[in-house]
Amino acid sequence: MALDIKICGLKTDKALAAALAGGASHVGFIFFAKSPRYIEPAEAGRLREAATGKARAVAVTVDAGDALLDEIVEKMLPDMLQLHGSETPERVAEIKVRYGLPVMKALPVSGVADLELTRPFVGIADRFLFDAKPPKGSELPGGNG
Repeated sequence: MALDIKICGLKTDKALAAALAGGASHVGFIFFAKSPRYIEPAEAGRLREAATGKARAVAVTVDAGDALLDEIVEKMLPDMLQLHGSETPERVAEIKVRYGLPVMKALPVSGVADLELTRPFVGIADRFLFDAKPPKGSELPGGNG
């Protein structure tokens, strides 16, 4: 079984180079304005070029509307979209059809019972990402642990 490794929150050439040198199969760019790792779509597109042929570029969004997704897809040309918010299965399906890209649905987990959250997305999302459930009151839906 192959192991995929995604390094997220890349904002600089140096960080991207380190992720690639470390063997990352996927490199993630954060498009959530409240995140300290937020990057503009055009800058992510510039960095993405250096990853071409070395790692798949993932656009990480949180409850993004079509206008933002349009801009990301146009300027970054991601290989995959990661949906890290409270997107419904219907919204995930809409995004997958609209952009024709694989979709990774991130789900917050703190225990085995949380794995049930995948059920409504089976057959819709191409992949699942399990992230630590954010602490109560956190403005960041991911990258918390």
